[in-house]
Amino acid sequence: QVQLVESGGGLVQAGGSLRLSCAASGQTFKIYTMAWFHQVPGKEREFVARIYWSSGNTYYADSVQGRFTISIDNAKNTVYLQMNSLKPEDTAVYYCAAGGRTTLNYWGQGTQVTVSS
Repeated sequence: QVQLVESGGGLVQAGGSLRLSCAASGQTFKIYTMAWFHQVPGKEREFVARIYWSSGNTYYADSVQGRFTISIDNAKNTVYLQMNSLKPEDTAVYYCAAGGRTTLNYWGQGTQVTVSS
C-alpha cells in the first residue's frame, strides 16, 4: 500500500501564494505518476497538475497554467504544488493522488485552500 499525506493548505488573500506538500510512504516503488486534484462541495473532483516520477514531465489544467508548479523532492518522497497568483476561484479542497500508468488509486485526505477576495 501507498499512503499520501497532504499539508500546507490555509487561508490566503487573492494574489498570494501557498505551497502544498504531499508526502508518500509505504510501497512507494509502485508510484509511476502523481497528481493534484481539487474539489468544491457539490462538484466533481477536477484535475489540477500531474507529474511523472521518473521523467519529471508535468501537465497542468488550463486554469492554473502559468500560476502553479508541481515538483518532486526524490530524497523526501514528496511532491509539491507551488500556487502563485491565487484567485478566489482556486478555493477548494486539494487532494494528492498517486498510481501507475493506468490508474490513480492512492489518494490523500485533502487539505483546504481558501482564497479571499
